[in-house]
Amino acid sequence: MRDSIWNGAQAAVRLAKGAVLREAMFDVADPAVWIALDEAVRHSAWSSADGTWLPAWRRTEQGWTLTDGQIALGLCQRDGRIREWALGEVAGRPELLPLVVIRCADWAEPVRDRARTRWAEAVTVETAAALAPLALRIGIRYRGDFALGLIDKVLRSADREALLPLLTHADRTVRRFAHRLAVEEGFLSPVELARSAARDSDTVVQGLCAEAVLAALAEGDADDDVLEPLLAARNPRVRSAGVTALRRAGRGERAVGFLADRAPVVRACARYVVRQSGGEPLEWYRRRCAEAGDAALSAGVVSGLAECGDRRDAEVLWTLTSYPDPVVRARAVGGLRALDVLDVRRMRVLLDDPSPGVVREATLALVPSARMLDDGWLLERLAVERARETRVSAFRLLNAYGGLVRLRAAVALVDDRDDKLRQWARQSVLRWHPTAEVPRGSAEVGELLDRAGLFDAYGLKRLKWEAGLKV
Repeated sequence: MRDSIWNGAQAAVRLAKGAVLREAMFDVADPAVWIALDEAVRHSAWSSADGTWLPAWRRTEQGWTLTDGQIALGLCQRDGRIREWALGEVAGRPELLPLVVIRCADWAEPVRDRARTRWAEAVTVETAAALAPLALRIGIRYRGDFALGLIDKVLRSADREALLPLLTHADRTVRRFAHRLAVEEGFLSPVELARSAARDSDTVVQGLCAEAVLAALAEGDADDDVLEPLLAARNPRVRSAGVTALRRAGRGERAVGFLADRAPVVRACARYVVRQSGGEPLEWYRRRCAEAGDAALSAGVVSGLAECGDRRDAEVLWTLTSYPDPVVRARAVGGLRALDVLDVRRMRVLLDDPSPGVVREATLALVPSARMLDDGWLLERLAVERARETRVSAFRLLNAYGGLVRLRAAVALVDDRDDKLRQWARQSVLRWHPTAEVPRGSAEVGELLDRAGLFDAYGLKRLKWEAGLKV
């Protein structure tokens, strides 16, 4: 974007010095260059005194022939009368159509109306496809939808070949516009839609094409050319569409292979398809987890069991908290939390797991029951020689503990060498207020507040008064 703005400004300077339009513009296909040119000329200090091209309308009266570059400067001038006059000179000059598109959203009504008339006269299938990226940029402006509306109308009535270059455009906004138009007009087959959904990097295009594939497929009408790109896609939403299409294709048994997918939405679709085909996903999950042993177990299987299981599956999940794979252990802890099964004694042991992911999941599970933990044991885990994940976990639980325990932990870290922990601790101190369980007039509270050194005189005095201390 910065390069485009600089190129547009440089093009304005070159045009003012008499350069030909094609030589002055660095990249005529870049919408940002035209927008930057318009802005650069509009905010420049050029006047008719330099004789470069102004007063242009007088030159035409005297039989002068203006160049495209001179008219381009006129189309961008701050004076609306000059912009309106320049629009009368654009006929037969297709190189100036980008500036006509910009003027279609001009704030001055006479300029805007004349530009729209010129654009309606000049727009063709070729110009519509070429200037769609620029029109999409201008379309977000106030009264900027006219040029894009004509482009939309022209492309809908054209052959699909005119739209194909826009489907692979570098700008994702252009690809979204082109794919939406192609879907609404039925320009793409289910196979082409499936390939676009799997290939495009934009999630909006992926979702649009995936939904269009499902809408276009009839019962039993999905073949491998449609299914394979969807099922192999990286985006979970596209894969879920592929799994859903398996049912319509009469291949519901293949959805079993997606019950352990890494994405929750794909697992959910797979469970639906398996049930519609007469299978039972829960029993499949239970069998895989119970028979894991030394075999490789996918983390998606553990998550799937938690998603559709019940508390009877808790013991299996507890067993998996000691599984060799740390991802499986973390998913097992997360599954216990999802099933609302908590044994504080057993969960506390997992705070010492070597995997940060397991520690985070165990901490999340213990936060609501933080007061059931020994605060002295947690304070010891704030020591600088402990692993960072352990210290973060301990402080999070102490912070949830509340009261005087929270203040002790926060003050202990106000000068910590870890930036995030230090900032978190300072914010905790600044937001601390005495609660019902904090002894009124506690000398320890006053000592901790003084040691923190974070309050001004008035703030410290007020907080001590809240704590029942003499000030």
